[in-house]
Amino acid sequence: MADDLSSFTKDVLLVKGLKNSTFVWRLVVLAFAMVCGVYICSICLKQISTGSKIGFIDINVIQNPCPEPNIEPWEIPYVHYPNPNTYIREECRCHPVRYFTILSMQRSGSGWFETFLNSHPNISSNGEIFSVKVRRSNISTITETLDTIYNLDWLSSASKNECTTAVGLKWMLNQGLMQHHEQIAEYFRIHGVSVIFLFRRNLLRRMISVLANEYDRNVKILNGTHKSHVHSPKEAEILAKYKPTLNSTLLIANLKQVNDTTTKALEYFKSTRHIMLYYEDVVKNRTKLMDVLEFLKVPQMNLKSRQVKIHRGSLSSQVENWDDVSKALTGTKYENFLHEDYRR
Repeated sequence: MADDLSSFTKDVLLVKGLKNSTFVWRLVVLAFAMVCGVYICSICLKQISTGSKIGFIDINVIQNPCPEPNIEPWEIPYVHYPNPNTYIREECRCHPVRYFTILSMQRSGSGWFETFLNSHPNISSNGEIFSVKVRRSNISTITETLDTIYNLDWLSSASKNECTTAVGLKWMLNQGLMQHHEQIAEYFRIHGVSVIFLFRRNLLRRMISVLANEYDRNVKILNGTHKSHVHSPKEAEILAKYKPTLNSTLLIANLKQVNDTTTKALEYFKSTRHIMLYYEDVVKNRTKLMDVLEFLKVPQMNLKSRQVKIHRGSLSSQVENWDDVSKALTGTKYENFLHEDYRR
């Protein structure tokens, strides 16, 4: 009987020990499960957060891409989709834009030519930007200015409400262009900028225009106001009354210097996509403007300008010392400048 009691007691203690051990293990498993649950939840939350971001990016990619323009493969570097910092292009965001620069010299018809371009609803040519010295003080300021213009952040009277198809500026050769020609040519290449060369064949006519314009800048014939370009025949007639006196001794040297400068410019930027125009050709044949529109890949339409030509008629009537000028150029390679080369 005593043995039975002892055995029973041992069994009871064994059961109690097993129960206690099971309880402890359950606590351990529960704690482990909780730790695993917290870890798994944290991983899930991270994945959800990342997934949300990826999903947002995916949505943007779906909404933002623009259809491939129907262009030739060689044109691809010249087609851009600017993203201005100053406004949102909205419905124009998928409208491709081409960059251009008019390279010219003062009194070569560039202002007149630019008014034609700006009469087109899809072209914005922003004028003589680098006439301000600080903008051309070094290559950094030059490229920063160009970046602003080509990103459609340059606001001027040429800015259009319509979808801009071509944006550019007018750049004179003596405005930092020749000094930094290597870096600028490289900028044009990298950014796909097309060049429009616009020069005058008759450099003698250009010289007369430069001297007359400089005189008016100092004297201000039109009621104390200097005007490089005019919009009325009356104003043109008043300005044309002034006849400059040319230094016949330095005449050939000055003409040669201008000719050499234009030759260098053509050499410096010959590797860029470009078109060559002469003022006289545009005056005689306005269909030349259609060639420019084709070059810029904008819709063809009639272009207009309100500017009125100042110096008309024969050169002999526009120079005070014509006999000296004629004698200096006769028998030289510049003799053809003495004769008429266009009528309008």
